[in-house]
Parts: sequence; structure tokens; C-alpha cells
Amino acid sequence: MAKTDPLKDKLVTIFGGSGFLGNYLTQSLLERGARIRLASRTPEKGWPLKPLANLGQLQLARCDVNDERAVAAAVAGTHAVVNLAGSFSGDLMQLMGEAPGAIAKHAKAAGAQALVHVSAIGANSESPTAYGRAKALGETRVLEAFPTATIVRPSVLFGKDDNFINMFAGLIQFAPVLPVFGPTAELQPAYVDDVAEAIAQSVLGPGKHGGKTFELGGPERMTMLELNERIAAAQGRKRYFIAMPDALSAIFAALPLTPMSSDQWKLLKAGNAALGNYPGFDELGIEPRPLGLFLDKWMVHFRTHGRFGLKDAGVTA
Repeated sequence: MAKTDPLKDKLVTIFGGSGFLGNYLTQSLLERGARIRLASRTPEKGWPLKPLANLGQLQLARCDVNDERAVAAAVAGTHAVVNLAGSFSGDLMQLMGEAPGAIAKHAKAAGAQALVHVSAIGANSESPTAYGRAKALGETRVLEAFPTATIVRPSVLFGKDDNFINMFAGLIQFAPVLPVFGPTAELQPAYVDDVAEAIAQSVLGPGKHGGKTFELGGPERMTMLELNERIAAAQGRKRYFIAMPDALSAIFAALPLTPMSSDQWKLLKAGNAALGNYPGFDELGIEPRPLGLFLDKWMVHFRTHGRFGLKDAGVTA
């Protein structure tokens, strides 16, 4: 006899759920039969998820996490809460520092059984970046209000429709010579589906995982330069990469209208790999999948002749 999933018909509120990770997490929870309340400043971005849900299984709620009345309404009657809200711009100490504490407070008052707060590798109260300090404050505020919350610190996420691998792939497709900022910075990319599953497992098991912090890095470690070289190889393209000196990279990031802020440069330079101070995927019963498992397939449409541009046919321009 088939077992009923423990989350079936349970309401889960996801703050910031209209983004990249939220899309995958919502799908994972819908498959388990959970009812989802997707709370976001732009809930219309969640419309593509509607066909994946049964009638009444997915609610889209407009909510600003800085508005406590909206937060309280969003967690009313919920079984579990997940906070994904984050940004690299604006008032970071409010959005990722104080607001998570308010979410935790109202989740506790509403009787939520589980709370998962998604932070980031690099969260540190002494971080040289406002982003890192804000993430650290958010973790503190969450645990003050909801001591059995689970903190999840993922590394940089990758997926078929991400803005990370695809950004580099697009540049490599058209530019024969490319600068690489932070060429020796170490990354440990995590597959977005695996991180979504880790969050779902945390929602399922607050008794087992509550009060813990998890660092979620993928099984492969690589530098920024190595990542670019692997993408070029998967496209079958010969590219020349220039390792940019740190001093020049810092000046570039400080200039207005550049695609990278000074905070983002400092985060990049520090790397984005798990430090090993906290449990990871294994304690959640997940075997993380490497980038190498997907990269060749995902780079097909970036090749000169698409699926006919086989790498063994030679390197293209």
C-alpha cells in the first residue's frame, strides 16, 4: 500500500518564492502534495507554476517581507515557512537581517511546525561586505525568534535556466578573448534541484534537522578560471582567458554602471566553497550531482552547429 507523503495537504509558505530557487522548491513541494502559498513582491512571476498544481494547491500572494502585517497574513494557518528573500542591492541589513527575524517571529506565533531560512556561504558578522554581514544578522534574528529553525547556506547555484552558467556561456559564445575576475577564487557549485530537495527535507524533518545549520556545496570544486575553461570546452570553442589582477578588478567593480559591485567583487574574491564547519548534503540523505553531469548537454545550443557541432569534430572559433 502506497504511503501518503507527510506534507500532503499541509500549507507551506515560501517567501521570495518567485525566484530561481523558489521555482524548483515549489515544484518539489507540489509533487509531495503540499499546498503552497508563494509570497512575493512579484507573485505574477509564479504564474508558470500554475499548470503544475492541482486546483487550489498553489496560492500567489503579494507580500513585502519588510511589512510585518503582510508577513503575519502570509503565515496565517501555515504548517511550515521557508524564507528565500534576498538581494545584492537596497537596504540589505533590513531585507536579509531584520526582516527574517520578523518572519520567524510571526511564523512562531502562527504555530508553524518548521521554519527553513536560506542564508549563504560567506555569512559572517565580520564580513567585509554588507551582504555577508546582513546574512549573518538574519541567521541570528531567525534563531532568536524560532530556535528550532533550520539554516541552509548554499553555494552558488547552477541549473539549466540559471543566470550564472548561462551568463558565462553567452559571453564565451561570442567573445574570443575574455577577462576573468577572481581567477583563483574557489567555487563549489550546487545543483539547484539538490538544494531544493535539501530544503524540502528540512521542512519534512524539523525534529531531526531543526536548530541546525547546513552548508550545501556541490561535489566539485573549481576556480573561476577553470569554470570558464570547462564551459568553453563544452561548447567546443577555443578561447583565450586573461586572469585579471585583483587590484584592477577592484577598480573595475568600484566604477558606476558596471555589472559587478564592490561587494560582489569581495564575495567573489573570497570564494564560495563550503568551509566544512557544518553538516552538508550527506546528513540530509542527498547525493549532490556535479556540474559535469549536465554541462555538455546544456552547452549544445551554444555550439556553432548546435547538436551537430560535436566536440570530437574539432574546436570551433
